[in-house]
Order: sequence, then C-alpha cells, then structure tokens
Amino acid sequence: MDFFSVLTLFGGLALFLYGMDVMGDGLKKLSGSKLEIILEKLTSNKLKGFLLGAAVTAIIQSSGATTVMLVGFVNSGIMKLSQTISIIMGANLGTTVTAWILSLSGINGESFFLRLLKPSSFTPVLAMIGIILSFTAKRDKQRDIGTILLGFSVLMFGMETMSDSMSGLKDSPVFAKLLVMFSNPVMGILAGVVLTAVIQSSSASVGVLQALSITGAISFGTALPIVLGANIGAAITPALSAIKGDTNAKRVAAACIHIKLISVVIIAGIFYIANAIFKFPIMTQTVGAVYIAVIHTVFNLLATVILMPFCDKIEKLSKNTVKRKGEKRETDIFDTLDDRFLLMPGYAVEKCNELVGRMAEITKTMVFMSMGMIYEYDEKGAAEIEENEKIVDTYEDKLSTYLVHLALGKLSEKDSKTVTHLLHVVGDLERMSDHAVNIVSTSREIAEKNIEFSKDAEREITVMFDAVHEILNITIRSLENDDRELAKRVEPLEQTIDNLKRIIKDNHINRLSDGLCTIEFGFVLSDLITNCERVADHCSNIAVSILEQKHNALDRHQYLNEVKNEGRNGFFELYNEYSNKYVI
Repeated sequence: MDFFSVLTLFGGLALFLYGMDVMGDGLKKLSGSKLEIILEKLTSNKLKGFLLGAAVTAIIQSSGATTVMLVGFVNSGIMKLSQTISIIMGANLGTTVTAWILSLSGINGESFFLRLLKPSSFTPVLAMIGIILSFTAKRDKQRDIGTILLGFSVLMFGMETMSDSMSGLKDSPVFAKLLVMFSNPVMGILAGVVLTAVIQSSSASVGVLQALSITGAISFGTALPIVLGANIGAAITPALSAIKGDTNAKRVAAACIHIKLISVVIIAGIFYIANAIFKFPIMTQTVGAVYIAVIHTVFNLLATVILMPFCDKIEKLSKNTVKRKGEKRETDIFDTLDDRFLLMPGYAVEKCNELVGRMAEITKTMVFMSMGMIYEYDEKGAAEIEENEKIVDTYEDKLSTYLVHLALGKLSEKDSKTVTHLLHVVGDLERMSDHAVNIVSTSREIAEKNIEFSKDAEREITVMFDAVHEILNITIRSLENDDRELAKRVEPLEQTIDNLKRIIKDNHINRLSDGLCTIEFGFVLSDLITNCERVADHCSNIAVSILEQKHNALDRHQYLNEVKNEGRNGFFELYNEYSNKYVI
C-alpha cells in the first residue's frame, strides 16, 4: 500500500463520513418532529419502548442521536430514567440497519440481478435523482428525499473508494501482523472502542471494518472483538452529552454504558470460554461485509434478550453509579429548551411553539386584567400583572436566544420559516405585556387622582376595550391553531380600532371645548387608548407573520397596502362588519 493509496483511503473515509452525515440530516428533516414526539409520549411498556427505539434509530440512522435525545428528555423532566432503558436497547438494534445497507457493497456475481444490487450499478442513478430533486423540487419533503439519496450515494461511493484503496493490503505482511494482534479479544475490543470514539459513530466504524473485509483478509476472530468494541465506543456520545446535564441525565448515559459493557462482558466471556474448550473453526475463516452485519445484529439481539428482563436492575445500578448531590432540582418550564434537542430541530421547533402558546396566553390575560382595572383598581391585581410582565420578559429572553441557536443550525425550509415567525411573535407578545403594564399605571393614576369619566367617555372606552378583547382573542386563537383564515380577520379589526382611537380623541376635544372634560383627564385618556391601539398593532404584526409562513417572500408593508387598497381577502367586507359592530 503506497502513499497514494493512503490518500485515497482517507479521501474515501471522508466521503463515507460526509455521506452518512448528509443522509442522516435528510432523514431527520424528513421525519420532522414526529419521531421525537412519539418517544416523548411513550409509556413505560418495555416492549413498546424497545420497538420504538429500534424503529426511530433505524429511520434516523443514528443510535447516538437517539440516546442524546433521551438524555435531553430526562434532563427536561419529560421522561423518567426507567422509560429510557428499553429504548436504549432498541436503539442498539436499530443502528445495525446501517451495516445491512453497507453490506450491499460486498455482493459478488455476474448475473444481471446480482449486478443490479451492487452499489456501483444503482448509486449513480440515485445520485442523479437526488441532484434533480435537490435543485428542482418545490416541496421540502421532495428536497429532503433528494438529500437522502445524495447522502446515500456519497456514502456508498466512499465505501467503495476505501475498499479499492485497501485491496492491496491482503498481501502485506505488516497488515497481516496487525490483524493477528487485533484477533486478540482485548486488543480487538480496544481498537473498536478507540475507532468509534474518534468517529463518534458505531455504524461508521463497523462500515470501515466492512470496507476492510472486502480485501478478504478479515477473519471472524478479528471482526468479532472490533464489532464488540464499536458497541462500547458508541456510549461515548451520550456520555459527552450528559456532562452538562443534571443527575438524571447522567444516569441515562450511565445506563447506556452499563448496557454496552455488561452485554459485551457476558457475550464475549461465554463465547471465548466456549472457544477455548471447543476451538471453533469459524474463528480463522474470512468474513465479508454481510457476515459483519450479521455479527453486529446477532450481538445486539442477544444483548437485548439477556438484559431486557433486568431493566429495573440496570436502572438501580445507574442510580448507584451516579449519586444524587444536594436537593432535587425543580423541573423548570424552560428545561424543554435543551441544547441536545438542537440535534433534532423539528422537535426543538415544536417545543418552542408550545412555549410561545403559553407566553401568548399569559400576555392575553395580562391585557384583559389591565383593562378591567380602569374602573376597579386593585393593588394586588396590579402587582400580579407586573409580576407576569417579568415572566413574559423571561419567556422572550429564553425563547429568542434558543430560536437564534436553532436558526444557525440545519433547518428545513418549513422549520426555518417557523423559527423566523416565532422570533417575530415573541417580540410582539413581550411588547403587548409592556402595554398592559402601562394601562395598569394609567389605572393607578386614575385611582390616585380620583378622576371620573363622563358617561360618553366611559361608553367610548368600553367600545374600545371590547374591540381589543376580540382582536386579542382572534390573534391568539389563530396563532395557537395556525389558522390563516382567522388571521385574515385581524387587519380589518385593527383598522377599526385605529378609527376608534381617532374618533375618541376628536370627541374628547369637543367635550373639552364645551367644558365637559378636563385637560388632566385628556392626558389619561390619550395614554389609555394609545396603549390599546398599540396592542392591536402588535396583533396585526402577529397575524401578518402567520400569513407570511404560507406565502414566500411576503412583505409586510406590501401585504398591508394590498389588503387595504385592493380589498384582498375580503378586507372591505370584514372592515364594514367590524365598523358596524364597534360604533361610537
């Protein structure tokens, strides 16, 4: 094996790892948040957990991603440690699917059918389809499928490149001595652990072994310990992920390590003791990519059969390994904004959506309470509103920071639009909460100065409040249900509220001229209706943001001009409806 063969080997390895990464990203985007939500709502049923763990990992092609998600779930209080044990076992089995896909490279034969199954025959076609879908498809799902096909093609090409570069190793005496060393169980397991720890993927390290096996120089005795070591090395990823987690998160990582270590010790111990007695002839026989996939799968199946009845014991062992220090940490609502969920952005976006919904309900309640205090000021209620304003500020700070981190990641077009939309929404909701506090300040001033409303002014304010109640209810409902038809009703009502503000100001000036009102009351009235009108403005911003998600490159100002001047979306009909409903 010369210098250029080494360069080709590393180039093939780079393509292999890149293809696996691209294919995994495509699979994650295609699945959206559905897989994680299924896991989140999982019951404590062991068999169900095992099957779902296997299915999810087989789909996203990464047991590391699955276990990191589990660490995040437990750290956030979404899932209990006991629920994760069987899922981890399922993930271990699910990751073997990759080895079966890669085993296609080891197919030999001259018949048309066998040649058709060889990656060199079908990957060029898949690559072309992937390119076409990636560049021409208009829908996210089609582009994601294109990404998956391209990633798979690059992965298989990298696999073949590695195999070709190592074809000359069979006759190398140095390589032969190296393989003899790795046939030692301890050395082989250590090699598998180190390789997987470096690559951060047991699927990739087994894939490298499969590529090497095509040289015909890998025996069963060499392959087995390396595969066993690769399984142990796969626990490195969740272990690193749990470093910044709480006690329960660390226990999930400990459970993963225990499952790997115990299964390797038991299975390897029984096998090698039996081999010492019976001298299995298979140990010296060469194995190909398919047989390595078989070894990988059988090992994880046996590990599951052996350990599944002892899930409770593994949980107890994990708790004894990671002792709780100090008091139990209270679960925080913002724990769901876990950095681990950034690996599965579809789920992270869904969690942000849920928190924005809660933020919207708090803000709506604040505005309604503040308007109710104009006539019956209550210091206790005022303190509650001001406290809620701090809570809304916290929502805005936490969500905005997390959404920015999400925006910097690999998002589908749909998720990217949703993140942009949510960033706008949290800003508008936070400013609405500020206006609620302003209305409370106005209420406090009215109460302290014993300002009394005239009957006409009181009637006008009531009409304004009723309109603000409706626009807030419509906006929050359209936000929570992603109801675009409902969102179209917001702008006509916002224009009605603008007109109400103008009419109330004009009427006050007329009453001031007639000596029926005071200048002092005018300042209070102006503050009150201005804050109400500003709340309606932010409702309009949210409604337009909801509509922006459906239309590409929808400009806010352009949209508002079109609906007002051209009467799109039945603007004039709705405007007339609200103008007749809220009359002063």
